[in-house]
Amino acid sequence: MHVLATELASLDEVDVAVDLGQSPAEVVVLSFSDTDLSALAAAWQRDAERLPTLRLASLKRLRHPMSVDLYLESVVSQAKAVIVRCLGGLDYWRYGLERIADLARDNGILFAALPGDDRADPRLASMSTMATGDLVLLDRFFREGGADNLNQALRLVGARLGSEQSWHPPAAIGPLTVLGEARGAGPVVLVIFYRANLLAADIEPITALMRALEKQGLAPLGVAVSSLKDPAVQGELGRLIESHRPAVILNTTAFSAMREDDTTVLDAADAPVLQVVLAGSTREAWSESGRGLSPSDLAMNVVLPELDGRLLTRAISFKAEADADPRLEFAAVRHVPDTGRIDYVARLASAWAALRGKEPSERRLALVLSDYPARGGRTGYAVGLDTTESTLEILRLLRDAGYDVGSRDWQAADIAPLLDRTARYLCCGKMIVLLQPDRGGAYHDVTAEPHPDYVAVYTWLREVEKIDALIHLGTHGTLE
Repeated sequence: MHVLATELASLDEVDVAVDLGQSPAEVVVLSFSDTDLSALAAAWQRDAERLPTLRLASLKRLRHPMSVDLYLESVVSQAKAVIVRCLGGLDYWRYGLERIADLARDNGILFAALPGDDRADPRLASMSTMATGDLVLLDRFFREGGADNLNQALRLVGARLGSEQSWHPPAAIGPLTVLGEARGAGPVVLVIFYRANLLAADIEPITALMRALEKQGLAPLGVAVSSLKDPAVQGELGRLIESHRPAVILNTTAFSAMREDDTTVLDAADAPVLQVVLAGSTREAWSESGRGLSPSDLAMNVVLPELDGRLLTRAISFKAEADADPRLEFAAVRHVPDTGRIDYVARLASAWAALRGKEPSERRLALVLSDYPARGGRTGYAVGLDTTESTLEILRLLRDAGYDVGSRDWQAADIAPLLDRTARYLCCGKMIVLLQPDRGGAYHDVTAEPHPDYVAVYTWLREVEKIDALIHLGTHGTLE
């Protein structure tokens, strides 16, 4: 009926019933957050002889009702205390929470249902059997985070179970931590990441990225934050931006940081914000998937950040299990950096910094008009788009902004030869306007290799014309 779990799961995979194969322990902690679980493992390991026995499990592995039933029967029902930290609240794991609440009341188990963010959740609190004061303390221990605080949380639980444990209240950890100082004379690049990763000592992709940026002649400055929307972060981060004036910002935090006034704290930098993804899936799952990133990664790290105007780069790390601790029957999941993808992001950041340092009149651009040769009438096409007039307006706007688009007053007659394919490209000062080359084959087949001529055109733009930036105008074509 059940299948042993031998691979990492993601929030988005089809729910499959699995048996985690754990034996009972005095305390059970469940969470969607790998950083929670990794920090708890470290907290328990430093004091294992004095703390209650512990089982840790990811809620991502307990999404199927049959998995929940088996785990509750074999592990939770025999525990003395259970903590569930549920990102998203009751509705994200309703069945499991309701079943544990029933077991806790029937078996006299101390149960703490905690929110996975910094907002109080009355529904979770009402399900808990732990005293209100202890519930508040545990919530604070987890919110502050880090192995030290979570060690004290385990001590508190041990004391409530009757052991002679001393513990101290949660130690406040600032919502923002700066890693060292920007070194070198190059342009400053802010690298923003979650404080939770810092507290769980899971920042290898961040440090690898900062080293790669230094090799590009940039001066990276790592900044760990609780959240870009945290009011306690925004003031200090704003002052950091003002004092360092970053040329580029690399952001690895998820979701949108938009405030009620439609601004974000990063807007003050007036610099490109590149979105860097720490993937929540394994490299194998990413590689074998036709879409690459999982739906949750796409939502949290691509779609929502785009609302803030962030520019997507690529995933630079993937999740992988460390060696299991047999005492916990648990293997921590950590971010493993991908060197090649990190180097790409560092080169891209360098290119953006170089572009920022150039006067507009020195910037070389290309304007590529979309094409869809598979269907007639789709040259330079987009629904509701006047391609010719839009091209001319872009040229006018760039000229007004100080760009070199030539001395002529460009007219529709200059664009027409591109659209009827009698001219290959149009030189407008330091801008080249051209029709997108034919990709060849099935346009919607992502596995089909592009035609050599297609590759040659873009190679020419990059290596010969050495453009600084490319503007794609229109829809369809090969952009999608």
